[in-house]
Amino acid sequence: MANEPTLSRDELNDRIAILRDNIRQLTEQAAAFSGAADEERAASRIAEQQDELDRLIALREAMDKGKS
Repeated sequence: MANEPTLSRDELNDRIAILRDNIRQLTEQAAAFSGAADEERAASRIAEQQDELDRLIALREAMDKGKS
């Protein structure tokens, strides 16, 4: 995270909201899929989005700790 481009808290919040919406949409799509290949692809995309969400939340928390 040390190489992370400087983002404002508002930018982080916006990206977090987008990722949460993406995960919600992907989950809804996955429920409609049938077939192992579709399910595997959906699970992979959800996992990628979740990893990025977790990373941004950790970055935001680190930013908050720096203000204390």
